[in-house]
Amino acid sequence: MEKRVKQYDVVIIGGGASGLTAGIYCGRARLKTLIIEQALVGGIATNTNDIENYPGFPEGISGIDLMNLFHKQAKRFGVDFKLTNVKSVDFSGDLKIVDTFRTRYEAKSVIICNGSKPRVVGVETEEQFIGKGITFCATCDAAANTGKDVLVIGSGDAAIEEGIFLTKFADKVMVSIIHEEGKMDCNEIAKAAALANPKMEFYWNTVVERYEGGERLERVVLKNLKTGETIPLDCFSCFLFIGYIPNTDIYKGIIDMSDKGYIRTNENMETNVPGVFAAGDVRDRFLRQVATCVGDAATAGVMAEKYIAESEIFEHQIMQGDGVAYVYNAVEKEQRDMLSMIEEIENTYENYCCHRIDTYKSDGLAKRLGVTCCPSVVIIKDGKVDKVLSSDICKKSIEESL
Repeated sequence: MEKRVKQYDVVIIGGGASGLTAGIYCGRARLKTLIIEQALVGGIATNTNDIENYPGFPEGISGIDLMNLFHKQAKRFGVDFKLTNVKSVDFSGDLKIVDTFRTRYEAKSVIICNGSKPRVVGVETEEQFIGKGITFCATCDAAANTGKDVLVIGSGDAAIEEGIFLTKFADKVMVSIIHEEGKMDCNEIAKAAALANPKMEFYWNTVVERYEGGERLERVVLKNLKTGETIPLDCFSCFLFIGYIPNTDIYKGIIDMSDKGYIRTNENMETNVPGVFAAGDVRDRFLRQVATCVGDAATAGVMAEKYIAESEIFEHQIMQGDGVAYVYNAVEKEQRDMLSMIEEIENTYENYCCHRIDTYKSDGLAKRLGVTCCPSVVIIKDGKVDKVLSSDICKKSIEESL
């Protein structure tokens, strides 16, 4: 079956907090924007019953309600949505290709916001209690567990440090650890602090056997790996800290990633592929919160708009015919002073178009021209870069290159 082809300025892969925020920024910039989401718009944030640390909501807000507001705002700016799975991508050309089952989308820029998913135990009834007692974020849900008994699964840095954090709110924090007594996977400082905390109670050599409850989780039954004994623990919430899995399989060999599969970007959310950006939990980063996803995605949305605008300038202005491009940083006085020389060239050689490219806020055009330092002068002939002058720049050296 031949696929339909649709064209967009920006395709955003993933409709969680980061994808929706990127959509808001791109839509508001009047870019034709599509968000592709495999499952539920709002992503993993919808699993949180009460988000109390997102600015602007002093009484807190449920994850679903917050994401519905994001969704509504994105639609207000004309963002299109498609609920489907991305099968493959091709970022090798100027147009980025995103293939779904029936449609091939072509875009000038792509923002990857697939996010990551928490590892789960994988036992029966687990899925029905996710968001109803089973949670993955102490920072998000700690206050809701004030005065309660809670259970933490895991022994790495996240599990133990978040368990210590939970003791500020919960009456008792029980911790299930798969290892022998005294052995943890966290750092020694966290280990010592946890073992000395009177609110923390440890169950060694244990794993989750099953979850029990009605409409909401009521207890977790642990199993001792040595004795086979089952240990029922009544708890208000069970926090799973056994790692995350980034949703990045389709980008392997295409996008630069960490050993754990998270996408590497610079501070501008740029990946190693020009025109492809990444934001949110899919990035190789320290903190994964709705607030950090929003910050990432705002940057990615602005940079995607800038990339598209620079592409238009590069293709339809700078690389048309013969020209001289002066690449400089406007903050530097000496480089600003050299603009008068460019004006003289412009007045003398009318058949050459002169372009002034300031790298202060973006070096995108400089990179496209092969410029690595400022100031530089690029000689363009017949729509191609002929020479880059980066040292001993003077009117004579430029004229000799024309």
